[in-house]
Amino acid sequence: MTRTAIVIGAGFGGLALAIRLQSAGVATTIVEARDKPGGRAYHWVRDGFTFDAGPTVITDPPCLQDLWALSGQDMEADVDLMPVMPFYRLNWPDGTNFDYSNDEAALRAEIAKLHPADVDGYDRFLTYSRGVYEQGYVKLGAVAFLDFASMIKAAPALMKYQAWRSVYSIVSSYVQDERLRQALSFHTLLVGGNPMTTSSIYALIHTIEKDGGVWFARGGTNALVNAMVRLFERLGGTLRLGDPVTAIETAGDRATGVTTQNGWRGDADMIACNGDLMHSYKDLLAHPRAKKVAKGLARKRWSPSLFVVHFGVKGDYPDLAHHSILFGPRYKGLLDDIYGGVVPDDFSLYLHHPSITDPGMAPPGHSTFYALAPVAHLGKAKAEWDGDFGARFADAILDEVERRVAPGLRANLVTRFHYTPADFGRDLSAHLGSAFSLEPVLWQSAWFRAHNRDDAISNLYFVGAGTHPGAGIPGVVGSAKATAALMLESG
Repeated sequence: MTRTAIVIGAGFGGLALAIRLQSAGVATTIVEARDKPGGRAYHWVRDGFTFDAGPTVITDPPCLQDLWALSGQDMEADVDLMPVMPFYRLNWPDGTNFDYSNDEAALRAEIAKLHPADVDGYDRFLTYSRGVYEQGYVKLGAVAFLDFASMIKAAPALMKYQAWRSVYSIVSSYVQDERLRQALSFHTLLVGGNPMTTSSIYALIHTIEKDGGVWFARGGTNALVNAMVRLFERLGGTLRLGDPVTAIETAGDRATGVTTQNGWRGDADMIACNGDLMHSYKDLLAHPRAKKVAKGLARKRWSPSLFVVHFGVKGDYPDLAHHSILFGPRYKGLLDDIYGGVVPDDFSLYLHHPSITDPGMAPPGHSTFYALAPVAHLGKAKAEWDGDFGARFADAILDEVERRVAPGLRANLVTRFHYTPADFGRDLSAHLGSAFSLEPVLWQSAWFRAHNRDDAISNLYFVGAGTHPGAGIPGVVGSAKATAALMLESG
C-alpha cells in the first residue's frame, strides 16, 4: 500500500519535505493557507516590479540540487541560479565600504585596508569556521535530535569549539578592528540571532558562503519556490492553495488528518507542520498535550521581527551592490535595543537590490529594492506598526538609504509599500510577529529546539525554522532532510 502524508504549509521547509516524501513514493498533499506558495518567501508584483518578501540570500545550492537528484532530475532545468558578487557590500557611517566575497585576493585586500594585522587573524578564524562547519552542518545539520542522549553525543564537539561563547566573542578573539568584527559576525541576524548571544557554532555560515557562494534565482526567490512546486507536482504531489488548516485531528496518540477553513478534510498516515510552532500547537492541534506544549513555547525566547520597505524607482543604480549592509552608528547598543524591546531612532539596514543582477525584476530603466530593519517582536515592542508610526518609520528608513548610498532616491520613487511585524503575525500566524521562529541561542538549539517529531504523537512531525537546525534556506532544507528520514523510517 502507498503511504500518505499531509504537509501543512508550502514554505521552503514544507516544499523540500514534500519533495522528499513524494520522491520516495509517499502520496503527499501540501495544504497552504495563502494564495501563493513560499511561506516567508512570498512575493508581490506591483507596477511592473517584482518584490520578494525574502529570503533573498541563497547559499549552499547542493542542498537544493539534492531535491531534484532524488528522482534523477536536474535543478538547472527548472531554475537559473545566478552568482552574486560581491556577496555583500558593507558600509559604515564614516563612508567606509568593505566588499565581502570569496575572492581570496580581493577579500584579503579589503581586510588589509581596514587593519593589516587582521589578515592573519582572519586565517585563524577561517580555520575555526571550517571546523564548526564540519561538526555542526555536515555531520549534524540534517540529523534529528529526538532525545537528550543524542545531544550528549554531540557535546564534545560543541565543547571543543566553545559553543557557549557568542559569534561576536569568537570573532573578536581573532580580529581587532571593530568594523571587521561586525563584518564577520552580522550573518546571525539573517537567521534571527543576536551576534552578541548566538552560539559561536553559527560561525559556520562563513564557510557555507565561502565554499558554496551566494546566489540569486533569475526572476527572484519566488522563481526557486515555483521550481520546487513544479518538481513536486511532476512527481505526482498535490498542492492546495488558499485554504488554511483549522484543525489537526487526532485519535489517541495518533494524528489522523486535517480540516480546513473551506471544509476540506484530508486523512493521512502522517502529518507534518511547516507552519508556526505556537500556532500549530495552540490553535490547530486537537490533543490534550497541545496546551502544555504551547505554554512551554510561550516561555521560550523568540527571534525578533522585521520591518521591510519595498520600493521601485526610476533609473539604474550601478554603484549599489545586490546586497548591502548599512551599519548604523551603534552595533551592540542597537542589538540591545532590538532584542530588548526598544524601537530605536537609528538603524542597521540590509538593502536588497535584485535588479542589478536580474534587470527583469524591474521595468526597463527602473530598479527594484527593499530595505530591511530588524525590530523587536510584538511581545516586546508595542509600536503602532499599522498606523502613523509605521508610515513614519518607513519614511525614516528611506531617508537613511537616500542619505547613505542613494542621493535623490525619494524623487525617483515610482511605487512603495512596507511590511511590518503585525503583517508577519496576520499573514503567517507567526507568534509575536517573529520573523525567524525561536531565537537561535545555545539552549534553544539541537535537542533543545522543537523536535522534528512530536514526543507523544508518533506520526506528527515538524519542519522549518523552529526545528533543528534553524532558519535560513540551508537550515530549513536541512530540517526537511532530517524530518523526511524519520517519516520514511516509520514503517
